[in-house]
Amino acid sequence: MAEQKPSTWQEKITGEWHGRPSIFDAVGNHVGYNKVFRESSFEGERVTYTMDTRLDAVGPLRARFEADKFAFGVDDQGNNRVYMGPDFIGAGHPFGSLVDAHYYSPGWTSDLRTMVHVLPDGETQVYSSLLYDGPTINGVFNGIYKVAYDYHSNPDTQARIDAFTAQEMMDGKKPHVLPMKHAGRWTGEMQVFNAEQEMVGSNQVEIVYKPLTLLRSEMTVTISGITDRSYTFQRARNGIRHTFEGPDVLGNGIAYGRALYTSQHFFGEALKIRGREFIIDDQYTMSVVWDWLAGDKRQYMTFGVVNWEETGLVLGANY
Repeated sequence: MAEQKPSTWQEKITGEWHGRPSIFDAVGNHVGYNKVFRESSFEGERVTYTMDTRLDAVGPLRARFEADKFAFGVDDQGNNRVYMGPDFIGAGHPFGSLVDAHYYSPGWTSDLRTMVHVLPDGETQVYSSLLYDGPTINGVFNGIYKVAYDYHSNPDTQARIDAFTAQEMMDGKKPHVLPMKHAGRWTGEMQVFNAEQEMVGSNQVEIVYKPLTLLRSEMTVTISGITDRSYTFQRARNGIRHTFEGPDVLGNGIAYGRALYTSQHFFGEALKIRGREFIIDDQYTMSVVWDWLAGDKRQYMTFGVVNWEETGLVLGANY
């Protein structure tokens, strides 16, 4: 039998990852945090995923999500990471430095859709989980993780990670609100994978943004590379609910903290984007994941980091 080696995804997530993801109820209220350190380790021919959690939440979700010392086996030898239980049953689907997972937690009695994007620095993960009862969301976890290799033995590493997770407690409450008075653009490169989880290239993306009122704006998205397309839409925000109102794209979204989950439909085509757009810092840098579906079948999974550049004040003081 040939020697088994860790998968590409397993190599990307080597180390112990530390975070303090925020917890939201189904209607978007921030109800607490879950301090986590987790590790996926490859030893011999086995992959074991361990996760230690310290829940700090209020309301009915506290009792539901109270659990710690997760440990479950992972079959990591195919295109998918199959979770063998007992804590999680299901699978994760790697696309390079992104995993899109769908699985069940018997302890939380919840179906989960989890997305993890490892940023280009290799040290940061942007994480989110949507938890369901059937088709209905019962709660949401999301946040940012940092990797460490000697947290439990190195005081300097411990201080760095503890400062990071303390900052996450402040940042995790922030809503997904784009600049209200200034125009600008986001630019970046997004990797492109096909439905077979094969990388086929990359797209250059520019998102030109202009506020029209304090709660409404216009966006023009231009994509070049594997996909060549430009489209424009107006968007509006009412609290955590976002709408996309054409002319080229229509749909809606809901934000849980910094993460906006979108459904966007292209007018006149059997084409849509199922997205997650996560603001990761005070400069409006975003981790963007766009899952393109043509005829309701995955066409491309695309993801990357886009950076904000302000171009001017458009809603100044009135006199």
